Amino acid sequence: LELVMKTLNSIISISVVLSLFASSAMAADLRFWTTENQPARMAKQKAMAEAFQSKTGVSVEVIPVEEKELGTRTTAAYAAGDLPDVIYHTLQYVLPWAEAGILDSESATDVVYELGKKTFGYGALKMAGFGGGYAAVPVDGWTQMVVYRKDLFLAHGLQPPTSYKNIVTAIEKLHNPPSMYGFVAATKVDENFMSQVLEHVLLANGVNPVNKEGKIQIDDKKLSESLEFYKAIAKASPPGELFWKQSRELYFAGKAAMIIWSPFIMDELAGLRDSAPPTINSDPKSRELASKTDFITRFSGPSNPDGAAWGDIRYFGITSDADTDNAMEFVKFCMDEGYMNTLAIAPEGKFPVRKGTRNDAEKFVKGWAKLSVGVDRKAPLTELYPADVINNIVAGLETASRCGVREGQLSLASKIINSQVFNRRVREYIDGTRSLDETVRIIKSDLNRI
Repeated sequence: LELVMKTLNSIISISVVLSLFASSAMAADLRFWTTENQPARMAKQKAMAEAFQSKTGVSVEVIPVEEKELGTRTTAAYAAGDLPDVIYHTLQYVLPWAEAGILDSESATDVVYELGKKTFGYGALKMAGFGGGYAAVPVDGWTQMVVYRKDLFLAHGLQPPTSYKNIVTAIEKLHNPPSMYGFVAATKVDENFMSQVLEHVLLANGVNPVNKEGKIQIDDKKLSESLEFYKAIAKASPPGELFWKQSRELYFAGKAAMIIWSPFIMDELAGLRDSAPPTINSDPKSRELASKTDFITRFSGPSNPDGAAWGDIRYFGITSDADTDNAMEFVKFCMDEGYMNTLAIAPEGKFPVRKGTRNDAEKFVKGWAKLSVGVDRKAPLTELYPADVINNIVAGLETASRCGVREGQLSLASKIINSQVFNRRVREYIDGTRSLDETVRIIKSDLNRI
């Protein structure tokens, strides 16, 4: 019996060693964390990894990570010295991770310059600016948009909604509830949707809550103008707690002249998604509403004639634990010969932040416009919208920004926006709880406490 047990233990030990050896032999050369974790999107990313391996011989393990867990998982991996080689991540992590030493900004900067700095959108690069270079490589993004009924604007001789003034003028002409609301604003204070819409309105008039030294510095006049405008669009909206759901439903029903939304609405407008069909007529697959719609990515307030576009950019971060050379090659592959496949993961929400190459300045914009969008039905954007509409949407990314970017205080400004202080105080002002001047004062007081 003792001999049998010794023999079994030996077999088990050998099996464990062989198993560990096999696992080591099968381990990928690179690990890539991605928040694009839906099954169809994972399949596309794995196909990209296989294409990269076929070209270079370098294998890549594509690892899905929940976006809400990305921050904590990355911090823990950094502490353990076990970061992946490349991370696909949101704007909010770019500068904090670079400052913490999680990202290798020198490698990201080298990639940008090797691909061609001028081939990237200016705004996307500026938001990643760090130490004279770039903390991460911009991949894709989208700009928030004023979605409006161009047919109604033309019929009433209205200028496009490119400014506070034009929007208010259009409301005065078109607001006729309950058959037509001039706008559907975001008023549900605990929804991130209101934070995004309100930040866009503040940026449009040049309101940034912090200065370069990281202190609260708000221009009272600019903030007052922004609050008055937000109250105007809220008063032209239905009553209640409004967020993305109501704004889309009312616009799709033909009962709203303007809303603010993300480009993920573009395929739905054209009747390509059964879960969110246009109801402007009896045909849920109709493209009628898409043909009557146009988009503005950049609008202005009275104190900021240049205006602003609100952008959400995603990045490839090369980490400080990376196999640097191979990680750089993988990122370059995904941003160059594999870039159309990168964008094809979800074209309606992945606008190209790299417009083309040194030899073909519009290569990727042209290719992206031909990619099919939709869920239950598919069609290229070029079939759904005119070329000038598509070009204007992409152009918004070139100058897209967020509060705190210009001041180098994106992290602090994001914390302020995410606190929902603006949401709560603006809603109280809309509801008549306090005067305009008192609202400005209390917002500044709240922000100083943050």
